[in-house]
Amino acid sequence: MRYTETELSGVILLEPARHGDSRGWFCETYSKAKLAECGITCDFVQDNESFTAQRGTLRGLHFQNIPAAQAKLVRVLRGEVYDVAVDLRRGSPRFGKWVRVHLSAENGRQLFVPRGFGHGFVTLTDAVLFSYKVDSTYAPALDRGIRFNDPLFDIDWGVAEPILSEKDKNAPFFADGDCNFVYGEEL
Repeated sequence: MRYTETELSGVILLEPARHGDSRGWFCETYSKAKLAECGITCDFVQDNESFTAQRGTLRGLHFQNIPAAQAKLVRVLRGEVYDVAVDLRRGSPRFGKWVRVHLSAENGRQLFVPRGFGHGFVTLTDAVLFSYKVDSTYAPALDRGIRFNDPLFDIDWGVAEPILSEKDKNAPFFADGDCNFVYGEEL
């Protein structure tokens, strides 16, 4: 498994090796030992999937507050997306910075998003099936979002008028929310 640190420390792009022949290919998408070699040592406790019907749909920016903050290992099983991680840790030297990566079923890439980061994606095709491994279970009382177009972050999603859920349309701007991530504190 190849891995690349992004410009945001802790956000890691993973590229599992595919072994193929005339029948197709095989790849190992999760190995606790290989992830540890990449610096990813969290204990994943839950797998989630989302299906998005239409191209141009944006999901995000999402996170869970402490004490239920989540690290995520994400990948696309069908279709393709631009995936975004943004540093939400107050006091971080990279606070407010974001990375955008292209994930698709075809390229097989995965993105590790550590605790303390917001996460979202925009679909580039119809019928996207998206997979998440998380290291903390869903906690509805701590589930949070930040407006996708918050000028504090100025994220280039690559789509002019995204399709949004009511929850994402009405998410607060960072300054109006209660994100409790602080750089250097246990998340």
